[in-house]
Amino acid sequence: VDICNLLAGSLDRPGGAMFASAAHGNDRSTPGGRGFSIGRHHSRVHGYPEVRREFPAATLPDEILEPGEGRLRAMIVIGGNPARSLPDTTRMEEAFEALDFMVSVDIFLNETSRFADVILPPPSSLERSHYDLALYNVAIRNVANYSPAIFEADGPHEEDIFAKLALIVAGQGADADVEIMHDLTLDAVLSSRQKLVPALSDRSIDELRAMVTGDTPADRVLDAMLRAGRYGDRFGAEPDGLTLEKLKDHPHGIDFGPMRPRLPHALKTVDGKLAVLPVGFAERLADIASERSAMNGAPVLIGRRDVRSNNSWLHNVKGLVKGKDRCTLWVNPLDAAEWALADGDAALVASAVGEVEVPVEVTDRTMVGVVSLPHGWGHNALGTQLSVAREHAGVNMNVLVPPTRLDPLSGNATLTGIPVTVTAAVK
Repeated sequence: VDICNLLAGSLDRPGGAMFASAAHGNDRSTPGGRGFSIGRHHSRVHGYPEVRREFPAATLPDEILEPGEGRLRAMIVIGGNPARSLPDTTRMEEAFEALDFMVSVDIFLNETSRFADVILPPPSSLERSHYDLALYNVAIRNVANYSPAIFEADGPHEEDIFAKLALIVAGQGADADVEIMHDLTLDAVLSSRQKLVPALSDRSIDELRAMVTGDTPADRVLDAMLRAGRYGDRFGAEPDGLTLEKLKDHPHGIDFGPMRPRLPHALKTVDGKLAVLPVGFAERLADIASERSAMNGAPVLIGRRDVRSNNSWLHNVKGLVKGKDRCTLWVNPLDAAEWALADGDAALVASAVGEVEVPVEVTDRTMVGVVSLPHGWGHNALGTQLSVAREHAGVNMNVLVPPTRLDPLSGNATLTGIPVTVTAAVK
């Protein structure tokens, strides 16, 4: 999308693709940075390149199940459900079963946390404050809003759980004081902002820390980010600027206006210029056509999202799963006629690694040769406590996804465009 806008002369201009200026963020005074590179490290089993300090999640079962030095033996899973979100579900579950130890930070006993030795439930969304660090960076207008907790949490705050786990992993033991980690985190944030904001460069960390406010460690970090952010008070240097306390005084949020041009200062490439066609991408583009032709005209499976679903998280909420079954296989009418399928029939969808049986929904919302399944379903596993989700189990699309289908440059699993066969299920 950004390349299309660039070619049309619309990049970073009103009417085209622009970039939000979140209140907690900041641009450098000059463009530039470390840039994007891959392959500083490689995974143990298949040698996949590291991307932004991460290895492909699709190779996680290999790193657990393959013997040898460096084998993964323990995991901490935070609010995720990789048993439903990663390719080759069967092998992923086999890998979880093989772990020596697993901790899940989750409010649900779901398809992943059922394998955990310890489940640590964080406060619910109504028992903690909220400021959207992620989505304000991709908003279509520059806004900021803070929501305080409605109820008092009767357990440890989420950041206390993470701090305790970090201290245990660091060898400090279960009795270590979490305030140690909270202080280190706040000081790291203050130090990083000092390097970005000239007005803070000659201020001591002790001075800045003494000015930070907030009822929880997370709120104190947020206050530091807002003070040093684009609209911040620069820790008193700009008295009319934003702080967490001022944001709290606006319960419906603050509107900082429309997006404004941010290039080139927002760029973090080494040379401070747009990397329109990075090294490796041009070579990879030449392979795409040959890969598609190798499918020999087989139907292609794509995923889809639903307005009342967010991955696998919302299916245990009765109000969000009631009504018509939404885990259906979309089939174009011409394909349905060729495959002798009618609306409501059960179809068997098979790939190179698995198969599922799913109700058919004949629709012209997919083109000929393309079928579609929503992701995040398949809530029929033993050992879970998801009574509502189990009543609307659906099928798990990722059973059909081969773990070897990876984008060679980013390492992302290819969860769409899967060659499949579709036949009527045996009645």
